[in-house]
Amino acid sequence: MKVIVLGGDGFCGWPTSLKLAKEGHEVTIVDNLSRRAIDLELSSGSLTNIASIRDRIKVANEKIGKIDFHNIDIAKDFAGLRNLIADVKPDSIIQFAEQRAAPYSMIGDSERRYTVDNNIVGTHNVCSAIVEVDPSIHLIHLGTMGVYGYSKEFGKIPEGYLDIEIKSTAQDTQILYPANPGSVYHMTKCLDQLIFQFYHKNWGLKVTDLHQGIVWGVETAETKLDPALVNRFDYDGVYGTVLNRFISQAANDVPLTVYGIGGQERAFIHISDSARCLQLAVENPPADGERVRIFNQVSEVQSVKGLAQILADQTGAEVQFVDNPRKELAENELEVANDGLRSLGFEPVLLNTDLIEDVKFIGNETKHNFDKANVLSSPKW
Repeated sequence: MKVIVLGGDGFCGWPTSLKLAKEGHEVTIVDNLSRRAIDLELSSGSLTNIASIRDRIKVANEKIGKIDFHNIDIAKDFAGLRNLIADVKPDSIIQFAEQRAAPYSMIGDSERRYTVDNNIVGTHNVCSAIVEVDPSIHLIHLGTMGVYGYSKEFGKIPEGYLDIEIKSTAQDTQILYPANPGSVYHMTKCLDQLIFQFYHKNWGLKVTDLHQGIVWGVETAETKLDPALVNRFDYDGVYGTVLNRFISQAANDVPLTVYGIGGQERAFIHISDSARCLQLAVENPPADGERVRIFNQVSEVQSVKGLAQILADQTGAEVQFVDNPRKELAENELEVANDGLRSLGFEPVLLNTDLIEDVKFIGNETKHNFDKANVLSSPKW
């Protein structure tokens, strides 16, 4: 199959592109390299040494499979995006090309507006281009579990749609799960959902929306094949996910810093599982006429405090509780359905399985890049 991966140079996009190419798909990466530019803006780069996009693509073609690259800003160059889709004639398009960090979206005015402009306009441009070129193209979007909020107010979190009874008619129906974003970034993902519902209703757009949990880990089977293929690993307070921050701290003999009391329960998934789920979505498109398909792309639920304890038990790291810079519940309960991807063959990697290997890799390979000051750099909101 032919697949265009928008945002294919990023943390999730790069290993997904490699995974798809390894499985025999023809991959075209589209990226404006904005995440590399934000590294310079924040003065906080990846712990791993990332090769240039030119070297990445060259080595990937030598060792894995066919991958092309085009530098296009999909939020600003609609014509370039539309023409590429017309030329490539993809079976699927994966939309990773969104500013992905909640803390970044809350730094200030320019970051808020950039996140909205980039994410909403870019995603809408993709939908509009598909309608113009070929409405049968399958759009796969990487969403977030954060669209639901983090509570059991409505019971176990379903996959996108909530069963309700309308009191005035006594009729049962399903509605899109009520949005409850916790940041400007999460708000854009909620708005994405409405775009997909509208384009499906009016043009029959085939959409799979993957509400992903917090990603951890760094290596996949494909990124291990050559140093030029290594994935990025963010550990700072802006782009570093909570478990990856803990991993970098444990690897560098620094206390694990838990926000608040650590009672926040969140859904998690390993980076290799993220790439595997995208492969499953590509190879199993929704049927013609099927409603917007929503899967919860998660492996398990853990509390932040529980995560820190797992890592402390395995590495001997100290756990330290610090003031929470985020406006969120001090503790919550979370239960998440993930039947959809499991029905397609998803078998998740759990936290105890590969955690210590990631700690060893980060400790051995990246100590020279670690800056303790970057770990607690999150803005307050």
